[in-house]
Amino acid sequence: MDRNPLAACAALLTGTLVVTLIGCSPGGAGQPVPVAATAPASASGEASASGKEVSVDRDDALAKALKPLLDDGDARVSVAVAALDGSVDGAAYDGGSAFDTASIVKVDILAALLLRAQDAGRALTSQERAYATAMIENSDNASATALWEAIGGAEGLDAANLTLGLTGTRAGAGGEWGLTQTTAGDQLTLLRAVFGSDDADSGLSGASRAYVAGLMERTAADQRWGVSAAADSVSACALKNGWLPRSTTGLWDINSVGRVTVGGKPYLVSVLSDGNTAKEAGVALVEGVAKAAVAVLAG
Repeated sequence: MDRNPLAACAALLTGTLVVTLIGCSPGGAGQPVPVAATAPASASGEASASGKEVSVDRDDALAKALKPLLDDGDARVSVAVAALDGSVDGAAYDGGSAFDTASIVKVDILAALLLRAQDAGRALTSQERAYATAMIENSDNASATALWEAIGGAEGLDAANLTLGLTGTRAGAGGEWGLTQTTAGDQLTLLRAVFGSDDADSGLSGASRAYVAGLMERTAADQRWGVSAAADSVSACALKNGWLPRSTTGLWDINSVGRVTVGGKPYLVSVLSDGNTAKEAGVALVEGVAKAAVAVLAG
């Protein structure tokens, strides 16, 4: 054990910040000691003299960034964000709560179809590809229903999600694929499965990942809202949105998931919301949340 615990603690820190350390006081364990570091810190507070990352509570930073957006209204929101290259820790706000997927489940349906095709050692048929294009690029519901049936409905989606690593997602019953329940954290896992670079991470082959990503890059112009608001440009993103008015409440589910590029760096973002009084209000909320979330990581 280091005989000078204060020096050992201070050696881990850089920056102009004043950091309170617990258990590093020569006057006794558990006493806080303010330690002033001397070298410039990065904006995210990650730099250290040893080159190791200093822990940053990005979940807390995200919660603070979202507070002004959530003070008004009764809409509920959840978000998860990560740097695609893993260079910084991700962040989440209420990332484990369940929400209706609405049409973002269409990415999951396509992933399930591709897994089944891979297992069978075959390519998608021309009809399946036509359905997939219409389902992702134009959010066509009839195409989604056709592919939902092709994967074996709810049972097939749940089975695929075991492979994909989605632990908090449950397929909608009775053919109601839009009422599949998911979490922002699970949607981030699905985005990693699509946009990541390792077959073992998701079960999807490189060709399958490229296929899904390509369709998400070509979503219709009138559907390029949502997480795209956080990107350097609308063209610098790949996304899928979902919107659903609930007949029981008259309120809207508004969701958006995808990959955005900021400052030349790719980020994965999933934003889920419900209880929106109108589609437009939900879109504005989701876009504000997406921008705040990416800013927490990108600085």
